[in-house]
Amino acid sequence: MVSLLDIIGPVMVGPSSSHTAGACRLGLLARNLVGGTPERALVELHGSFARTGEGHGTDKAIVGGLMGFRPDDERIRTALDIAEREGLAYSFDKTKLGEENEVHPNTVRITLERAERSHVMMGSSLGAGRVFVTEIDGFPVEVHGNHHTIVLVAEDVKGSVARIAGLLADDGINIATLRLTRKQKGGDAFMVIEVDDPPGEEVRDHLRAFPWVRWAHRLDKVSG
Repeated sequence: MVSLLDIIGPVMVGPSSSHTAGACRLGLLARNLVGGTPERALVELHGSFARTGEGHGTDKAIVGGLMGFRPDDERIRTALDIAEREGLAYSFDKTKLGEENEVHPNTVRITLERAERSHVMMGSSLGAGRVFVTEIDGFPVEVHGNHHTIVLVAEDVKGSVARIAGLLADDGINIATLRLTRKQKGGDAFMVIEVDDPPGEEVRDHLRAFPWVRWAHRLDKVSG
């Protein structure tokens, strides 16, 4: 089904919903992984992002998103200058992140550092401002930014999913979807939990209190 958003696109700064609005939202999602504006960022552009992104403002949009700017924020136009003043050390690289039939042409991999935190996120801009995060720290994920989302890495212990679901219920958080992936039996498990309402900082702290949870972060809703 085609929505009105698919026809007219999102409210945004820039000429292209794919190369600017979507790129900005990918930056916003990545920003959450390190809890704010990163100190350093390596942005690797693939496909159309690499070939035409600069002319469409993709570089400004991603850096703007990393600083917390929304797609309709006029500051995106000067985001690169603002980043330099604010101490965000960024660099761009044009690369190939996979075969054309395997990776969307508007794809970016962002490596972020802030204090002791370091994360890598790969995602794509699908058009009309829609985004799809496919990988976080080497784990395959499915994040569209349409819900408030909790992402966490935990030891693969029995009963962990039930205990996490119970904790969220106790905190008044309703789960919309939950996906779990792991690289091997007994290894770390990666959970992506989409929820109906924004979880507070205390929810994240409660999750981190489990001794088998390695890290947990909240990805704020960026679209929808």
